[in-house]
Amino acid sequence: MSIHIGANQGDIADFVLLPGDPLRAKFIAENFLEDAVCYSEIRGMLGFTGTYDGKRVSVQGTGMGLPSHLIYVNELINDYGVKTLVRVGTCGGLQKDIDVRDVVMAISASTDSAILSRTFNGMTYAPTASFKLILKASQVAQTLGIKLKAGNILSSDVFYNDPELPDAYAIWSKYGSLAVEMESAGLFMIAAKNHVDAISLLTVSDHLLSGEHCSAEERQTAFVDMIRLALHLVE
Repeated sequence: MSIHIGANQGDIADFVLLPGDPLRAKFIAENFLEDAVCYSEIRGMLGFTGTYDGKRVSVQGTGMGLPSHLIYVNELINDYGVKTLVRVGTCGGLQKDIDVRDVVMAISASTDSAILSRTFNGMTYAPTASFKLILKASQVAQTLGIKLKAGNILSSDVFYNDPELPDAYAIWSKYGSLAVEMESAGLFMIAAKNHVDAISLLTVSDHLLSGEHCSAEERQTAFVDMIRLALHLVE
């Protein structure tokens, strides 16, 4: 039993979806999984296990930002033996050809977080998703008719940048980062260290160039293409 999840051994599947929002975890469990059981409510960070197409699946809320996300990822891997982790989250678009509600697959994740630089003593590490999951997600997206936007994203430690400072995201956009979120670089790093598979599938909920954004309710309940794609990755 881990500190922050508190589930019993065997309660959590080998395949786990990772929404930041615990209410999105609840939505996924209630609308996509069969016979879903809540295994954790600690700190309101809900976790559920059920089945999808006869295959066992868990979904665990992780909160916002690398520090919170990595608490749950570390415990899922080290305390519960999880082998496949799929982040299903939201992001802000950084390119003109990416629209709100598009699905983005993060192949790699740049970051401004000190967590990675601290881990590697100031050296640069390039966190990347599992190629097995990249390939499968690409194939499944074609089958489901989902138009994926795939490439590098930014995992930032900052949600509200100081408006008096230069545009914090301009350089990332210039160098081709598709979107910004707050977790994937840490997920990819810890997955690589533990030799497990991880990928991030993200829905664009806000656009940093156009200013368009989705409602809080839509962020919790409406991004079903991303969820359908993620669930089709379970083996």
